[in-house]
Amino acid sequence: MDRLEAMRLFVRVADLGSFAAVAQQEGVARSVITRQVAALEARLGCKLMARSTRRLTLTSAGAAFIEKCRVILNLVDAAETDIAAEHQSPRGNIRVSVPLSFGLKRLAPLLLEFARRYPDVALDMEYSDRRGNLIEEGIDLSIRVTSRLAAGDVARKLGVSHMKVVAAPQYLAQHGRPKLPADVAHHEFLGYTYAGAGGIEFQVGDQRQKVDLRGRLNANNGEVLAEAAAQGMGITCQPDFVIDEFIAAGRVEQILGDYPMPELGIYAMLPSNRQVPYRVRVLMDFLADRLRQGLAAAKDSL
Repeated sequence: MDRLEAMRLFVRVADLGSFAAVAQQEGVARSVITRQVAALEARLGCKLMARSTRRLTLTSAGAAFIEKCRVILNLVDAAETDIAAEHQSPRGNIRVSVPLSFGLKRLAPLLLEFARRYPDVALDMEYSDRRGNLIEEGIDLSIRVTSRLAAGDVARKLGVSHMKVVAAPQYLAQHGRPKLPADVAHHEFLGYTYAGAGGIEFQVGDQRQKVDLRGRLNANNGEVLAEAAAQGMGITCQPDFVIDEFIAAGRVEQILGDYPMPELGIYAMLPSNRQVPYRVRVLMDFLADRLRQGLAAAKDSL
């Protein structure tokens, strides 16, 4: 007995409700189909179908088994399709969601390069810091920059980013330079809306220290907060891809650099309910490679 073929025929019989209908579609004798399903039942040691002169119904064991058969057969089909696809150029649609600042600064050039390289792929790019439901919104791939993943997230780590606490020279001259993480609590803090409440964490020795913050200005975009800090409106905490150009221009200075903050992971988030299409895997590999090259170049320039 070919177990996969027997599973396939069992699913077909259940779907069509008739051995004869499957035999006709397959172009074989009805006895061929019945023998395959009977052999499957013999191997499992239980009845999968209750047969009568009028109809076929699944037993409780058959109802449970058929769902597993569908998963197995889908996986086999996906594997065969992917192997065949790997000898061809990727094609099809990819809907990708990327965070606004990181997307514009780091990912937009890479996505455009990908689109030029693979003309048979249609990219639908959404730039937003909002975290939607990938399955409900039909997102094939979402890039997220975060310090922690939620339980059940399906993700691949593409790279890392680091948070930096900064303020403008004129702000520090007027209000003083914080020497310890706890000192930040006494300053005007420019907060990132999507970070939520609860303050920020620093590594102090071998322990994490959480600092509660206050401030009258908050925004859901790091560029706005970086500009506010550059104008002397307070202290902010931003990822390197947002704030490094402000530091390089001398508009802000990094403070509390001796007290590192939790690393941010750059993740490719995937819907949890399906196999990853070949074209999406190619895009993930492409982004991971380019981001790794960018990180290496940045280190070499230091």
